[in-house]
This record gives sequence, structure tokens and C-alpha cells, in this order.
Amino acid sequence: MNRSMITASVTMGQLQRQLDTISNNLSNTNTYGYKRRDVQFSSLLAQKMNNQPNQNVEIGRQSPEGIRLGNGARVSGTVLRLEQGGIMETGRSLDFALLDPNVMFQMGKTLENGGEIVEYTREGSFYLTPINGNPQILQLTASNGDAVLGVNGPIEIPANFESISVTGEGLIKVTLTDQTTVNAGRLSLVEVNRPQLLQSVGENRYQVSATADLNDVIEQIEMNGNYIQQGSLEQSNVDVAQEMAQLMATQRSYQMNARSITMADQMMGLVNSIR
Repeated sequence: MNRSMITASVTMGQLQRQLDTISNNLSNTNTYGYKRRDVQFSSLLAQKMNNQPNQNVEIGRQSPEGIRLGNGARVSGTVLRLEQGGIMETGRSLDFALLDPNVMFQMGKTLENGGEIVEYTREGSFYLTPINGNPQILQLTASNGDAVLGVNGPIEIPANFESISVTGEGLIKVTLTDQTTVNAGRLSLVEVNRPQLLQSVGENRYQVSATADLNDVIEQIEMNGNYIQQGSLEQSNVDVAQEMAQLMATQRSYQMNARSITMADQMMGLVNSIR
């Protein structure tokens, strides 16, 4: 196999990863709180061939010496883009939209072995789930039952509530059926300082990479500003037109590399047929 076929085949494999990322972005266009990813490429190992060993001939040359032969491109990583999505009003009291693009909710997840981990999300569509053994208390959870974490742990709501209101600072106030108001806690939000060190774990959630320092990636924020809008949800930040344009460009690059493999195969066929 000659060099052109190696370069093209390697690049086609990496372009397929870009197509997968674009497809994932497009499929989550209507997913609340979804953040798109961009693919970054870098060159693979390259060799430099000296095509002019006579240095006297090279005097005054402006172009680089030698011929640089690469071995294709590879995906160096995907970048999580945290630009703010559009805010859509739903009128539902348990829908919360985050107004700062670098802020995320904290979710408590219980593993099969009984361990507890923390995941992060921008999706603010929550529900009330009864606590086992205590029907008088409801817990604020995601659709799959994972607890929404507050400053002092999971958010708990009295079962005899009449209405729930959340301030821009994340303070949850519950009005009971007897018209008394109680404080149910404050939502715990974190600011993401290095989004490239977050890894997707499904269900529109993220975890800090195992090789990263937690304190370098996220930072607990003091809720002294307007971070939350109740009765609304953040839409995804996927630009369909931009993704479709990128999809077409990637497909053309894929076709070009596939064509170069065909041409290289035809050239080798011609050489082999020479008698």
C-alpha cells in the first residue's frame, strides 16, 4: 500500500468521527440544556525528505527546504461549547433555566454498589418523587429519580405543599396548604472553568474526567446573583444551519479521500500491468 492510500484511509476514519459528532449534535437539537461539541483535528506523524542535497543551490530560497510527507489527520479531541441557548417559557413551576452559560446543576446519582457520585447538567426539568418510608416528604429529582442537590444536600419538599417558587439566587420557598411559607433550601450550582475536561456520561449529564483535578474544572459559586429563571427551560445551543454546512464539508472531504484511494489503486494496477 502506497503512502497516498495510507494517508487517505487514516483520514477517512477520523472524518467518520467528525460525522458522528455532527450527527449527535443534530439529533439533540430539541434536547433541553444540550451543549454542542466541536471536533478538533491535528496532523499525524510527518516525515521530511531532502530533495536537494546541494546547499549551494539553495541560497536565497524562500520556500521550506525538502518535502514534508504526512500520514493523515486525527481527531485530537472534541470541545464542549457552553454558549447560552434560547430560553423558552413553559409555565411549569419545576422547570428551571440557567441564565449563566458556565453554570450547571449538581445531581446526586446512586450507583449499583451503593456508592454516590455527582453529575452535572444544564437540563432543568425536575419532578417531585416520594421518599421511601416517609410519604410526608417529597424529593426534587430528575426524570430518572436522581436527586437534585442543594447546598445542604438533596432538596426536600413537604407533601402538603400548595405552590413552589424559586428565586434567581436559587432559594426555594414552599407555600403550604395552610398558607404558611417554609424555606426548602437553596439549589447548589457550580461554575465550569475548564469544560474540555468534562466527559459526557449520557442522559445529558457530565462528569469530571478521572485524570483531572476536580477543583481545576469546577468551582462552587455563591448564589448572590440572578442565575435561575423559574417556569422556563434552556434550549440547546445547536445551530442547525451551521451543523448542516459542516456536515456537507465533512462529507466532501470524505469523498475526496475515498477518490484518492481509488486513483492510487488504479495507478498501481497500471504499473502491475506493464510488461
